[in-house]
Amino acid sequence: MGFDPRQWSPHRDMASWPRSTSGQRVTSNVEAILRENDALRREVKRLQQELERARRSQWQQPSAQAPARISSEQVQAWGAAMARQPGWSQLRQVALDALIDQLNRNSFPSRLNLQQRLDRLVSGLGTDLLAAVGPRTTKKTAAVMAAFALYGVRASEWLEEDPARVVSELCQLQTQSSRRQTQANRRQTRRTRSDRRTTDREPSAAAVSEEEKALAVLGLQVGATQEQIKQAFRRLVKRHHPDVGGSAHAFRRVNEAYQQLMA
Repeated sequence: MGFDPRQWSPHRDMASWPRSTSGQRVTSNVEAILRENDALRREVKRLQQELERARRSQWQQPSAQAPARISSEQVQAWGAAMARQPGWSQLRQVALDALIDQLNRNSFPSRLNLQQRLDRLVSGLGTDLLAAVGPRTTKKTAAVMAAFALYGVRASEWLEEDPARVVSELCQLQTQSSRRQTQANRRQTRRTRSDRRTTDREPSAAAVSEEEKALAVLGLQVGATQEQIKQAFRRLVKRHHPDVGGSAHAFRRVNEAYQQLMA
């Protein structure tokens, strides 16, 4: 058994003092030992805190060796797979480029381009896609980017598993966009000069905030709680999920609106 200095009392008889194995008396400064123990505990705590900071710094440091999420070989393979599907000849590169811009404008927030949107959903995804596409855009690479504009982060799954459906939906969207543009041109042509002056005199509507747009997609109003937003999102995801026959476009709008509101 060792000697516990905290149990020593200065009032005890000198003869009863504990002795070492060599027969010499143990003379110990209790206060000094306790101070030394406290100092050691503080040093251990400081070292533990430094170790925890070093671990957090290592976790937060991005890996320089992280592989690209999308390669140029994948983009080429996806483009070649779509080129073999029915309806491919109906697609036009100019229309695909316009479709990408339209899908970006209809997303939340509308000011982001495709690369920024994808990077916001998954860090580095849009950057990797643009790097894999390269500086020269072809019809095949434009179709791949249009697929990502339509499906978001799930585009790679659709391109791998069902390129025929991707081509079909891109054709439908291209046709719808062309019809809307034709109708808009006809309405513009039929406007008389007096109509134009009357319209120009009308005050412009107040700009709707991005938050209000996102809430409207989920069927909610300003002031909705996070729990209400989550419930509306779950309900609409079940209704519009492509795996249950829903619209991929509607599913993407609901998903991006939810992410915008929860950001």
